[in-house]
Amino acid sequence: MPVEPFHEVERIQTGVRMERRILKVLKALAEYKDLTLGDLLEGIVLHAFEGQSAFSGETLSAIAQLKKIYGLDLDASASHRMRDRQK
Repeated sequence: MPVEPFHEVERIQTGVRMERRILKVLKALAEYKDLTLGDLLEGIVLHAFEGQSAFSGETLSAIAQLKKIYGLDLDASASHRMRDRQK
């Protein structure tokens, strides 16, 4: 089987704000997949840019379990409809 060539890229540090429970699930999923959080996010985004799911059925099951553990009750319908909690 031929080996795919690596792509040399330039990565930058970013300060993205994200919903707390979503971030907890993403960090746990990265640990589960033995990836860095950045590598996981890059993979998700590259798949999304092509209209593909980044996750297998097994990974989706793991995500469902992690969502329960961290109390994440949001789904895609919440996208673009979240606002910061008032203090």
